[in-house]
Amino acid sequence: MSPRAGTPGTTPRTLAFVESPVQLLNVLEWAHSQGPRPQEPGAGFTLVVLSPTDPMTRGQLRRMAELARHDGHEVRWEEARGGPAAPFRTIGGLTRELRRADRIVMGDPFSRYVQLLLTITRADDLVVVDDGTATMEFVGQLARGERLVRWHRKGGRPGPRDLLFAPVSGAARRRLTPGPARRVEVFSSMPIVDAPDGVSVTANTFAWTRERFGPPRVTKGADMVGTSLVETGVVDGDRYVHAVGVLARAHGATRYFAHRRESAEKLHRLAVETGLEVVRPDLPLELIARRGPIGRTVLSFPSTVVHTLPLALAGTEVRVAVCDIDPAWLTRTASPRAQGFLSGVTGTARGVDRLATVTTA
Repeated sequence: MSPRAGTPGTTPRTLAFVESPVQLLNVLEWAHSQGPRPQEPGAGFTLVVLSPTDPMTRGQLRRMAELARHDGHEVRWEEARGGPAAPFRTIGGLTRELRRADRIVMGDPFSRYVQLLLTITRADDLVVVDDGTATMEFVGQLARGERLVRWHRKGGRPGPRDLLFAPVSGAARRRLTPGPARRVEVFSSMPIVDAPDGVSVTANTFAWTRERFGPPRVTKGADMVGTSLVETGVVDGDRYVHAVGVLARAHGATRYFAHRRESAEKLHRLAVETGLEVVRPDLPLELIARRGPIGRTVLSFPSTVVHTLPLALAGTEVRVAVCDIDPAWLTRTASPRAQGFLSGVTGTARGVDRLATVTTA
């Protein structure tokens, strides 16, 4: 259990900020790892959802918020991107809570929203929960003293907005650097190997997920997990669709679980050209898989799920298999860091099978 912040013998005032369903799931996992909460009023924490505009993400967030409330946590929904004035309203409305908080839990230290909020809070107990594989890059950049840049953008020239925001980003990075009076924890299911001195790393074992859901009914077939690598400009769309079709035929996959960021156009094309049933999950895949039914084999490209699904599905018969990204699939605009990062995601995954890379014309 993590040391308590604030006055000895009291429960710290904790604010958690999330912008995606996976972040919210991992905040619940972190809360579960803290052990039973005191029953007095005000125990637990306030979970602030900085809502995006994407309908699928919002739907999953609302479902996850229901689960958080069921666990007894206070949920505050902020329309943080509802027009030009929304950020000012959101930050203004949160300033008092930020000033009073003893501990801040965040799901995405790369988020400009979160970085701005970090410049307001006085909390000296900071917790970063997984936002997928980006957590690995965050810890590495913090250890090397680099500016915080998402891996798929690294190597590109900073734009005008990046330069304008640089002082805030730099201040946030300094806030996330541990010191004599500042505690920084990373709660992660990712393989963290180069954490800076003073950063404590706590393993996320998905105990909350396994306790609340399943075990699932396991079917004889295979399912495939989608990725947003095309949407982020890393992988060529034609090559991706072809590779999905090849893998589906080779392993008898029948369902394709779409990533929440995948475009409707790409998903329609996948359904037509591969014959897969495209499923848009209403919860993070870890919960969908644990709830079942799920195929005996789950096929994936390098992504967060190759690390999380083996934990969420521990004790079941499900086999997770990962197919590497061929360098030929990368777009001309992909970050120079992309291939090495994706290979690292696959190479460090535990409890998965490695598949031969699909060759595309």
